[in-house]
Parts: sequence; structure tokens; C-alpha cells
Amino acid sequence: MRRNSLLALIALLTVAAQPARPTKEDIARQQMEQAEKARAAEQAAQQAATARAVAAAAEAQRLAADRIAAAAKLRAAEAATADAADKVDRLTAQQRQARASLDARAETMQPLLPVIERLSLFPAETLLAVPGLPEDTLRGVLVLRGLARQLGADAVALRQEQARLVDATAAVQAEVPKLAAARAQQQQQAAALERQFAGVQASQREAEGEAIEAARRAADSAAQADTLRGMLAALDSERRAAAARAREDAVRAERQKQADQASAARARQAELERPAGVGTIASTAQPRGQLTAPVAGKIVRSWGDATAGGPASGLSYQAPPEARVVSICSGHVVFAASFRSYGLLLIVDCGGGYHAVLAGFDKLDVKVGQNVAAGEPVGVMPNWQPGATGERPTLYVELRRDSQPVNPAPWLKTSG
Repeated sequence: MRRNSLLALIALLTVAAQPARPTKEDIARQQMEQAEKARAAEQAAQQAATARAVAAAAEAQRLAADRIAAAAKLRAAEAATADAADKVDRLTAQQRQARASLDARAETMQPLLPVIERLSLFPAETLLAVPGLPEDTLRGVLVLRGLARQLGADAVALRQEQARLVDATAAVQAEVPKLAAARAQQQQQAAALERQFAGVQASQREAEGEAIEAARRAADSAAQADTLRGMLAALDSERRAAAARAREDAVRAERQKQADQASAARARQAELERPAGVGTIASTAQPRGQLTAPVAGKIVRSWGDATAGGPASGLSYQAPPEARVVSICSGHVVFAASFRSYGLLLIVDCGGGYHAVLAGFDKLDVKVGQNVAAGEPVGVMPNWQPGATGERPTLYVELRRDSQPVNPAPWLKTSG
């Protein structure tokens, strides 16, 4: 009896020690608490991401403004270099012309120098040494007198040519230090800008969003085109296709109740449908000098000028050595690579169906998918030596609307 009571007590204690099974209400409450925690964490992550995106956008704008200001300072230095380089070029051409004229005149007089020397030393003997009639001798004297007058005039001209050469050489030598000082100032400003670029590349992580990847795919596809017009058509076609894919992704995500994916797809679609961003050319805009001149220098070929391929469909600028090129509009880089005979080619989507096309770079500072502001540096022109013979490098600029070239001159501010 006592043994049975002891066993019952042990069984009772064992049952009491076991935890109670959770009810359905408890399970539901726990799941709800976990879902609330996950939602709160997701919201916090989204808020943090939004804050980082806003900060990154603000920092990008600040850095772009800094680069624009640095490029403006650099352009002032480049303008001084351009003036000095043009002067050295002009004076060197005058020096070459004076030397060529001097050499040509000296070459003309060279065969007569022995006769002139003999006549100056032995005039009578020279005339009498040639047998002939008295009238022939008189005629020879008259010819020699005329020749002496011509030689005297040639000698005066020769001295003038020598003086021109001396003056041109002195002028070139006087301008060379000014050119060197202007180049040094330009290089100092350029180095400051390069440091800014290095700082941006070190501090900013390149966005690897799907829209940028789509832009890169479009650029790679467009690079296979045969003409510039074909390239722009390929870029537009690829962008439209990417926007359509983003729209399909958004619709699919909405049907599957995947709000985050749908929101991301809609944002990607909006970015692809408005590739140039804010503050660019409107489709209804009229040309009124609202675009930034791309480089310091002068226009050497205007819209419609005759070329080997027909009337020019853009502008060609001569710029100082290693001049910095800036974007003529705010927009989105859709191509930045070598293309056919253009060399390094940059295309910026300015909005409103307009594209800015620039070619002739030695180096590009931007990539496909990057947003740029008007006046922001995008590349560097080749170096060249003022005073040297040969063609100077030029920057070619086109403005196209719906793949058709339009005269960019009325749109551009005067460079200065």
C-alpha cells in the first residue's frame, strides 16, 4: 500500500515537471511577434538604405558642383594657353615664311655672285676681256648698270627679309616663356581636377543596378553598328526593350503580391524611360544658347561647311593642348568608347529626344550609365606642340534629335 502511494506521488511529480504544450493561440502570437520584428527590421533597413541613397545623391551633386567649378577655373587657364599657343603658332609660321623667302632670294642671287664679285674688283678688265664691237661693249655696260640697280634692290630686300626673320625669331622667343607659364597654370588646375576624380573614385562605389547594366548592354550592342545613326537607333531600341522587360517584371511581381520586387521594377522602368534624368532639354525647347560650350578654343569648321564627306553636320573646335572637355548638357552617358573612324566617342542623352555627340578625345573620364551635369568634365583632348607643323587635333561636336543632326550653334553659349 505504501509502495503504491510512493509510485503515484513520483508519477504526479513527473507530470508536473513537464512543460505545458503551447496552444494554437500561443503559436499564432509568437509568429505574429516574429513577423512584426522582421517587418520592423525590414523597415529600418529600407529607411537606412533611403538615407544612404539620399546622402549619396547629395554627395554626388556636391562633387559634381565641385568638378564643374574646378573645370571653370581650368578653362580660364586653358584660354590663356590657347591665346599663347595661337600666338606662337602664328609667329612661328611667320618665321618659317621669312626664312623660306630669304632662302629663295639668296638662291636666286647665288649664280650671279661670282660675276658681281669680279665686276666689283676688276670692272674694266672684266668688260675688256670679252672681245666684241664697241656698240656691244656699250650695250653690255648698260645691261650691267641695270643689273647693278636690280642687284642693289635685291640686296635691300634681302636685308629686309633678314630683319623680318630676326624679328619673328625674337617674337617667338619672347612668347615661349608666356606659353610655358600658361601651360604650367593649366597643368596645375588640371592636377587639382584629377585629384578630385581620384577622390570620387576612392570614396564612391560604382552603382551596379540593373538599369546601368542595361545601359552597358545597349552600348555594347550599339558598338556593332556601322554608322552613328545606326548606333543611336540601336541604343534607343535596346533601352525601350529594357524598359519593356522592367514593366513586365513589375506586372509579374504585382500579381504575385511581391511589393518590394514590383517597386524596384517600377523604379527601374521609370529610370529607363527617362534616361536623361532631371534638368535636361525638353522636347519643346527652342535653341537659345542654353547649352555649355564643350571646350576652350575656337570653331574652325561650322555647321554646313564643305567637307570630303559633304556638308558638315556638326562643329569642330581647335583647343589648347590637353584641354579638358565638359558635357554640353545635363544627361545620361549612353556611350563612351572608341567607334569606327571617330576614335574615342562620347554620347550623352540630353533628354527630349536630343543626344550630344562628341569625338576627338585622348581620354574619357566618364562611363556608360553615369549621370553628368552641364559643365562637368568628361574627357581630355590630345597634347600637341605649338609652332610645330601638321594638323592640330580637333573636337567634333554634334547635336542630334531623334537620330537626325541639328545645328548645335544656336544652342551653345559662346565659349569664353
